[in-house]
Amino acid sequence: MIAGPLFFARYAFPPNERGYCGPADNAALGGYATAGVTDPGLTQLAMQFEGAWPYLELIAAANGIADPLDGRVVEAYWVGNSLLENARVAEYRAFLDERFRRSGPARDSIAAAIPSGAVPHHCFHVFFVYPWSGMLREGRTEPSLQVLDSCRISWGRVATVEPVVVLRRSLTWDGRALALGSPVSCQVGPGFVTGLRPGDWVSLHWSRVCDRLSAPQLRALRRYTARHLRLANAVTPTSPAPYASAPPSWR
Repeated sequence: MIAGPLFFARYAFPPNERGYCGPADNAALGGYATAGVTDPGLTQLAMQFEGAWPYLELIAAANGIADPLDGRVVEAYWVGNSLLENARVAEYRAFLDERFRRSGPARDSIAAAIPSGAVPHHCFHVFFVYPWSGMLREGRTEPSLQVLDSCRISWGRVATVEPVVVLRRSLTWDGRALALGSPVSCQVGPGFVTGLRPGDWVSLHWSRVCDRLSAPQLRALRRYTARHLRLANAVTPTSPAPYASAPPSWR
């Protein structure tokens, strides 16, 4: 596994590049990820991600880890691992109340999702904190479905490398439930991973390759995505979504 701050930069850069979250100086974050350099400046950039950084702090605290940018913590948030299961329900609810309560009073779906198995994974933030799931259920399919699908961390199998084409399961909506469709070919940005080969499994964020996935990481990402999709379909979010403010301030 690469160093935690670089791990974070690889996953955080695609939306930051588009101005959706994090500091305005996205070239600096991309520069760190490209050069593979870590220093206090990268940590300062990571701390400016007002959405992701509190989750890293929560996961670290729940597991007695001092550094929120520890690689295990960063992996837990973006991909998923056993650290997520140590966030207690009461602490997780208190965290969400404290962090996102300024955005609105509608909290029913959050209150139901947490004791039902929600954990501080990026998928939870995408499906429950952002407003898009609620907007989707109000009939505003576009751009809601596209944003949900792009913003979640997804996975794909490399078919070609020049250009990078992967087989990936896109998010679908039948008017009642979110699901993953059959794998289809899509061209993506190469991101910061070198030496890709056909057959590699990779993670994707906003159509950029973030990392090459090991078999355990692939299983974890599939498992936590499936868990939060089930919760999103069982607990109907409202719009505006709980704790969320509408774009352009996604953070």
